[in-house]
Amino acid sequence: MTTTLNRLYASSGSEIIYGTIQIDIGASSFYLVKGYDDLLCTLETGEKVKFLASAIDFALPARNKDGTQDLKIAIGNIYGEVSALIRSSLNNLESATVTYRNYISTDLTAPASKPFKLSIKHGFWTSKDVQITAGYFNILDTAFPRARYTLNDFPALRYIT
Repeated sequence: MTTTLNRLYASSGSEIIYGTIQIDIGASSFYLVKGYDDLLCTLETGEKVKFLASAIDFALPARNKDGTQDLKIAIGNIYGEVSALIRSSLNNLESATVTYRNYISTDLTAPASKPFKLSIKHGFWTSKDVQITAGYFNILDTAFPRARYTLNDFPALRYIT
């Protein structure tokens, strides 16, 4: 079954695929779209949101089995708003997430594919741009089993021979 998104990736047409991100830091949300025009789009929740046009580029996560599914984002920091949000989140030790959505220019009433939400792992900013790396939980770098049986938590282990 061919979807509109698959057809767009396969051939060129009159439609455009808009890549959008939503950056959530604490109670603040920031909506950006790659392009020259602001977009009024409907989220998957039914809420209408204005995505601000920005100089932004994405390196989408690779679809492989290496365990790291990272989305890399470069944002031209023209207004300084993104770096101000990152600075405040670092000062307040708030968690931050990025939601990536695709929209097709002929249908802005819903995302063209399922949005994915990633936690911001790290990033840095300069006076010109912001670089963000976001990803899923990395299962390969976690300990197994997670519950460690140590003497502090289980003092009776001292008597097992």
